[in-house]
Amino acid sequence: MLLAAADRAAGDEEGARLELGAARAAFERLGAVPDARRAAALLTGGSRRRLPGGLTAREAEVLRLVAEGGTNKDIARTLVISEHTVARHLNNIFAKLGVGSRASATAYAYAHGLV
Repeated sequence: MLLAAADRAAGDEEGARLELGAARAAFERLGAVPDARRAAALLTGGSRRRLPGGLTAREAEVLRLVAEGGTNKDIARTLVISEHTVARHLNNIFAKLGVGSRASATAYAYAHGLV
């Protein structure tokens, strides 16, 4: 997280993005949910960044986890929400992006820099 902050201060947004992604992944592997959420929020730029497709920050977070291969159960556990809530987020994501599958949503996420 400190490396990402240093990269951002130096104007290296790509470096910051890579460091935050690595930090988030490490926090998730360790089960450090609050830290993983903080890294994810910084990765998306928090509420300051307009997300593609009209996605909310939480929907973008769910979409990133889907794109990384997470099941609804995995995503629910990572975000500490119910599987039903994950399914609701996915329905909203699919509707906003005009896609009908996880594969299409994943392609959208990669095409629009959400992953």
